Amino acid sequence: MKRGFAGEIVSTAATRELTRVVLLDSAHLQEEGARNRKLPDGRETDGPEDAEPLYGLGDALAAFDRFGREARYDEPLDLAPGVRVTFVNAAHILGSASILLELAEGETRRRVLFSGDLGNSGRPLLEDPVAPAGVDVVVMETTYADRNHRSITESVVEFYAAIGDAFRRGGNVVIPTFGIERAQDLLYYLRQGAEAGTLPQSMQVFLDSPMAISATEIFKRHPESLRPQVAELFSKGLDPLRPPGLVFTRDRSESLAINRVLSCAVIMAGSGMATGGRVLHHLRHNLGRPQSAIVFVGYAAEGTLARQIIDGAREVTIDGDRMNVRARIYTINGFSAHADQGELIAWRLRADPKRTFLVHGEEAAMNAFVAKLDGAAVERPMLGQEWEL
Repeated sequence: MKRGFAGEIVSTAATRELTRVVLLDSAHLQEEGARNRKLPDGRETDGPEDAEPLYGLGDALAAFDRFGREARYDEPLDLAPGVRVTFVNAAHILGSASILLELAEGETRRRVLFSGDLGNSGRPLLEDPVAPAGVDVVVMETTYADRNHRSITESVVEFYAAIGDAFRRGGNVVIPTFGIERAQDLLYYLRQGAEAGTLPQSMQVFLDSPMAISATEIFKRHPESLRPQVAELFSKGLDPLRPPGLVFTRDRSESLAINRVLSCAVIMAGSGMATGGRVLHHLRHNLGRPQSAIVFVGYAAEGTLARQIIDGAREVTIDGDRMNVRARIYTINGFSAHADQGELIAWRLRADPKRTFLVHGEEAAMNAFVAKLDGAAVERPMLGQEWEL
């Protein structure tokens, strides 16, 4: 928008709603970061360009005016002469889609499929990802293309065990949580665990993320993306995302008050990679306690605080302070919202492309994936490269 985009934004209905939540939150953080980079006398710390937010609340609000048609899964839309688009369920987060472009130029026809982030099959809330068959070109992600996840059943058992062990030691469980999808999956499993008696009914569950709270409410309004049994529960007025003892904390003062709770609490807070947000002060209060547990349930990029802890660091820096890591650390990757290697291979096989372009993944993951494709026509684009399709 700031660079002059004036076209139509086409999305699913759920994406439209989630975009409002995410963009407003991000714009607020951008503006806050810009203010923090100014000295008390108004001078910028790193030059004028660094004191400007990438975009602000006004830009976000203006972007919402560009949203036009809402796409429904599997229903084609004509964007321009020779350009037809179909959104298919990517099942990564609520409303996410892979994009099939059917292109015509003279007598030439091409079907080009962009995977976007593909979801992990078998999760409790969303349907499994879909791949249209018989495409010419696939452009696909490779986030977990070098490994397979543990089964979701094993992961849930480990999740419950981590919580139970921390409670018996008299500590808390802190879960750095991505606000959209991961938080909702975990709420579902916490409710299931409490109902089955695997987890105590008396536990406190804090969802300490305004974005995650808003996203949880949005879930209830979009049964088209949910598994039928989950949508049916919502239609009957039953909430599968509300475990006993659930507390939503929107205000920062409420978030800080959680630090007075020393035991038997599950604290879910952003960000998922522990790069900022409210989870940092929960880590400050629990990372050095042997009684507590830190549970990572998603991807952590190189260089992030989450990755340092996962890789076994015994000391980390949070907000400039060095802290010892004494809490028990768990990494449970079966909750990942990304497809693993086996699922990526199966998705591509269903699409049956003549050419494959690999993007959005670390080099090692791409190399491992190429080795599994047995001589197929595979490209790994670099910035600025062009291809004739």
